[in-house]
Amino acid sequence: METTTETLDTVLSLSELAARLGVTVQTIYDLRSQGRGPRGFRVGRELRFRVSEIDAWLARMEAADAARHPQAAWP
Repeated sequence: METTTETLDTVLSLSELAARLGVTVQTIYDLRSQGRGPRGFRVGRELRFRVSEIDAWLARMEAADAARHPQAAWP
């Protein structure tokens, strides 16, 4: 008999995410309403965010910023 072990991805609440990013909860709401925030899901009435999705979202934001503001090559 084969058993598999599933692991749950760590999740953060809205307030935990805001605190980690150093922004207000309203900033996260605003980003999400503009389609620019991390993907989340509801557990009851509370928003939750997978850490893996937050990491992917931050990577996309970094890439977009780098494309808008390319660094000059150093000699």
